[in-house]
Amino acid sequence: SIDSVGSEVLKAAQAVIDAVIRLCKEYYQVINWEFSGTELEKNENVMECEQACIMNHVMNITTVTVEKLFELGILAANDGGSLVTILNVSWKGLVNLLHLSKGKLPLKVKVADIVVTLISLVNGSLKCAAESWLYPKETISVIEARRIFVPIKFYLINAVKISSLYPCQAYTVYRHLALCVLMISTFKLSVSNEKLMKNVSEVMAELLEKTSLDLLSSLLNSTDVKQEQKYELVNWLFFDDCWSDAVKENQVSKCRLTSLDEIFSVSCETLPKSSVLVLGQVATFSSFLRYPSDLEDDVKLMIARKLDWFLNSIIDEEVYSSILVSQIPLLYVSGKTVELTWEPMFSALLQALKTFMIVVSSTSAWEEFGSFLVKNFLHPHFLCSEIIMEIWCFLVRHAELELVNGIIVELCALMKLVSSPESVFVPDSSLRKMAKSVCLLLSFCSTSVVECVYGSVIGDDRSQLSSVLYSALLLEGFPLNLLSKNMRSIAKEKIISDYFGFIDSFDDKLLTVSSSGFGLPVFALSASLRSLQVTISDMDMKTLKFLVTVVCGYRNSVDKLKKNVCCKLLSQTLGIISSLRHLYESAEMEEVILELHNLFVSGPAASDTLLNQCKPGLTLFLAGLSNTLMSESDTCPKSTAVWELYHMVLRERHWAFVHLSIAAFGYFAARTSCNQLWRFMPQDAALSYDLVSGTDASEDRFMSEFKAFLEKERALPAVITTSIEQQRLLLEEGLVLKQMVRKILNINSDAARCDKIETDDENQSNKRRKLPDGINKGVELLQDGLKVINDSLTQWQPNHTDSAELRERFMTHFSMLENVISHLQVLSGSG
Repeated sequence: SIDSVGSEVLKAAQAVIDAVIRLCKEYYQVINWEFSGTELEKNENVMECEQACIMNHVMNITTVTVEKLFELGILAANDGGSLVTILNVSWKGLVNLLHLSKGKLPLKVKVADIVVTLISLVNGSLKCAAESWLYPKETISVIEARRIFVPIKFYLINAVKISSLYPCQAYTVYRHLALCVLMISTFKLSVSNEKLMKNVSEVMAELLEKTSLDLLSSLLNSTDVKQEQKYELVNWLFFDDCWSDAVKENQVSKCRLTSLDEIFSVSCETLPKSSVLVLGQVATFSSFLRYPSDLEDDVKLMIARKLDWFLNSIIDEEVYSSILVSQIPLLYVSGKTVELTWEPMFSALLQALKTFMIVVSSTSAWEEFGSFLVKNFLHPHFLCSEIIMEIWCFLVRHAELELVNGIIVELCALMKLVSSPESVFVPDSSLRKMAKSVCLLLSFCSTSVVECVYGSVIGDDRSQLSSVLYSALLLEGFPLNLLSKNMRSIAKEKIISDYFGFIDSFDDKLLTVSSSGFGLPVFALSASLRSLQVTISDMDMKTLKFLVTVVCGYRNSVDKLKKNVCCKLLSQTLGIISSLRHLYESAEMEEVILELHNLFVSGPAASDTLLNQCKPGLTLFLAGLSNTLMSESDTCPKSTAVWELYHMVLRERHWAFVHLSIAAFGYFAARTSCNQLWRFMPQDAALSYDLVSGTDASEDRFMSEFKAFLEKERALPAVITTSIEQQRLLLEEGLVLKQMVRKILNINSDAARCDKIETDDENQSNKRRKLPDGINKGVELLQDGLKVINDSLTQWQPNHTDSAELRERFMTHFSMLENVISHLQVLSGSG
């Protein structure tokens, strides 16, 4: 039959190939290798004629054999897999002959072409697989995935072997090698979120991840490749062009996920101008970080110098969204045990950075790594900041005490340089950011280190700088619980005494004082209550009376600056009361509830946008009402007030307020003795409306959303399956954050100049600014305009969803405008 004849032909072909390879090997056994191939080319007379002829003969035979094996290997690969035996024998024979000839015979073979061909076979197989799996209708099996990727691994292994043998020749086509690795990495990450292709991602992690990385390592670790050539490879692989798409691409169309077919449309020429493979770049860099022991010290230094690129790449919206939602397969090898696990991409990146830090700590790359941590200590992008701080915390947890002390001392010194009285109340100020980071690091330090910082800050208790630093640290969660018992008692006494000293002397007239630190004791107690576990029963009533005074101060004031101060104090005081549960049982609590109801619901100030900043504190207060007994009667003023306060917060449609209000109601509902919980829910609660029209309210929908929220809260930190829609929303969010970071980086110099101006203003506070008359006049006109807009907003009652959303957005921007104009009013001296 035809099949039997074909089988015989294959056996014969294999026998011929084996015979030719053995013949070449036998020739190598009889040649005198005292003379190198280079000497043979330059001067054949140094050898006997017979030996020269033998070497020439062997060289010609080997060259022809390699060329023919190369052709057979391509033919077998393009056949679709039916010539597996020929494929295996031809490529392995080719590699063996190249290995035998290494440093002995100058074969006239273009090694670079062989490597490029192997890479093209890899890319071609991947592309065919991507096309066939573009719209899968069923789960791709492990068997199917291995059928595709086992040959690809075979090509990669041979490419790695050849590149290791002839690194200089392979380097001439390094772009093809690097592009192939990026395509593999991007492909693996792109399919990891597809339910039907989980097996594909797992098999790729098992078979291709480490092998593809070895392809690059074969060049980077080679002593034959020059340093500048290695730098060129690394720079091309991780090019510094993180903002290029800001100008070259339409941001709206960019805000989408990369498709499989796009991955293989990138060429060596277009890669530096494209962000299609940015996920693969990040994954490849992460792989270098995960396996630093496989790299030579000079390569570790190159990778360390690219850490800034790594952090900038995280700002890309596609990388950002993937890090937050993606689960990726990782291969762990311990001795002979190999385990594949799925982990969040965020965790994997952190683990890779920690691994790299440990390995390079004893190399020349450590200085570069330390510089990277310091430079990005206050990174403007929150995700990058989280990553940096996690690495800092890891360092503090495991480093020697002397190193930790040095780090904390330097950071405290830097915090003093950026401190100013005005910055204490600004959460995004450099002082508050530094204080937050220092407090986080201190939470992993020993008691001696924490007490040293506390002592140095309050050592000069009478200085303004000490007060500013002390307040900033408390506001950002200074770990008071890590102080010794005696020191903690002293700290507690100081916070409480400062607080009661302030509220005892509080007067409406003080609100006119332009004091940058006004109200700090209230903020300090609010921030410290949970860690101190304070009980102040002997002066409980003062706190409740103070809150009522602040509410009255806001209601009776017409000055925006006074109202703003009252709002800040009210929000913090509500937080204080929410932490002191026994206050809810006092008789004076009813007056507090009624005053809050008048302010937020029934009174003339209820429509003030300034009150929005108090609502987070109000939700905490409302949650604590689970400790208050209520009659649940329509004739009870206290019960009615509580119901309507809950109605007000549950109607809020801003996503942050929705989360806060539903969390507060969930806490309240789980602990209250009230049986008629339906009274707390308004018919027009934000979660009652459908997402499509936004006009159809349903109590069942509210209960369904409420139940889903509670179930998600209980499910954390369990892994929640992500959807494409969720990732698209994160893409949009990532784009906004990227634009924000770009603006921050562009105006850093302007911000520095502004900080200098503010410092100069503080030093010259006794000098009256001389401003042109037009500025004061303009500020007055802006204030008049605000009043007109505010009057119109109070009369604006939206009738449908679009109008409601527009009004909500308008109110948000209006509130921001109010704050800006208030600051202008202070600067111009017209307030």
